[in-house]
Amino acid sequence: MLQPLAIVFYERIMPGSQLVNRLRDLGYRVMAVDQAALLVVTVRREMPLLILADLKAKSDVVEAIKTIKANPDTSHIPVIAFAPENDPVLSDAAQKTGANLAVAESMTASYLPQLLEQVLRVD
Repeated sequence: MLQPLAIVFYERIMPGSQLVNRLRDLGYRVMAVDQAALLVVTVRREMPLLILADLKAKSDVVEAIKTIKANPDTSHIPVIAFAPENDPVLSDAAQKTGANLAVAESMTASYLPQLLEQVLRVD
């Protein structure tokens, strides 16, 4: 059986590696990316089921999300963006560029199944 692919963009070990492990526990095949420019290329090539992106990165991940959402071939891919609780500017920027969800990073690992259900829901 083919496992669904999730791409996780992160530069910080925590919470990035924690999310990778949690997704694997939930049955996902996971690709980790640590450069925003590679995120866009990897998403176009791999066509994942979803993307999780750490907004507290040195790379311009907000611009990468905007590029992914602007491309007709990748615009349908759900993006869960996460940032520290004390950085609402990053979360606002992610939502304005097309992230489907922007959440506090402390919630991502604990509530990952619920977040996945919400973002992957077909109405």
